Amino acid sequence: MARKPTAPDPTQFSLFDEQPPATEPVAPVFPGVAAFGGLPGLPGVVEPAPLPAHEPVPSAPAVPIASVLSPEIFRHPQHNREIRLDDHLVAYLLKRVRRKTIGFIVGPEGLSVNAPKWVTVGDIEAGIREKGKWILRKLQEQGERQRKQQEARIEWKDGTSIPFLGETVIVVIDPRATGAILHTDAETLPGVPRLTLHVGLSQSASAEQIRDAVQSWLQRQAKRIFEERCRHFAQQLNVRYTRLSLSSAQTRWGSASADGSIRLNWRLIHFTMSAIDYVVAHELAHLRHMDHSPRFWDVVRSVIPDYEQVRGSLKEDVVPVFD
Repeated sequence: MARKPTAPDPTQFSLFDEQPPATEPVAPVFPGVAAFGGLPGLPGVVEPAPLPAHEPVPSAPAVPIASVLSPEIFRHPQHNREIRLDDHLVAYLLKRVRRKTIGFIVGPEGLSVNAPKWVTVGDIEAGIREKGKWILRKLQEQGERQRKQQEARIEWKDGTSIPFLGETVIVVIDPRATGAILHTDAETLPGVPRLTLHVGLSQSASAEQIRDAVQSWLQRQAKRIFEERCRHFAQQLNVRYTRLSLSSAQTRWGSASADGSIRLNWRLIHFTMSAIDYVVAHELAHLRHMDHSPRFWDVVRSVIPDYEQVRGSLKEDVVPVFD
């Protein structure tokens, strides 16, 4: 019998799910903190419901996957077994662990399978075939996510572009500038960025110097805008926050603590004001309800009526890679 899952701590939930799905792992919980996460474009790990390991896995008919994907090879860098799902080769990592179920995990590196020592390889592979369509779909999604991340990697040089408040900003290395100054050209042609950020560095500046100067400017803008929007929505929601700080978390857009502390990821500055407003309102709403109950979402909806649409844009967009 599969082990009964532990109920999630009511003080922390995912940003995009009102209730953590039974088929995905629940993030670690921290009492008194409501966190909100899922940075788009970052590697994710998804695990379907485990299969009972105390009884043989019934044979399943072949899954018609060939019509979904062209033949591909998915190879975990530490793979120790291979299996074919239709025309697709999946080289996966099999780990023998102390658990009562067979677990399938699709992460950035590929497919990992965790199984008890006494479960036969035949039963494990039967389980993989049964979940074959799901596994291949998730492997393809991971590959697409990594491709988008590579495309989002910024080459730090004169003329590079970065997203800022949903618009494209061209970075201009300008030794005459002091610090970093944003210029707006209202007369540009359609499709041509109207914003340029003049950074006061020499033309011989290194990529690291350009990155640090631009990042510092973005963080200053983030702090200024977040403070303004927090004041605005705190008044509308009739709540009081005690402190606002910037976060560089890899998997969370923000968090709210019971003591009134708000943390917002500075990378939100890449997105539109509507997305920023949603995250701000979401965190401040936690000062009314430290959960994701229907009452909580009613509070969010009271100031962001289209929050579901805005939330979807945060899930789909890719955060630029600054390395």
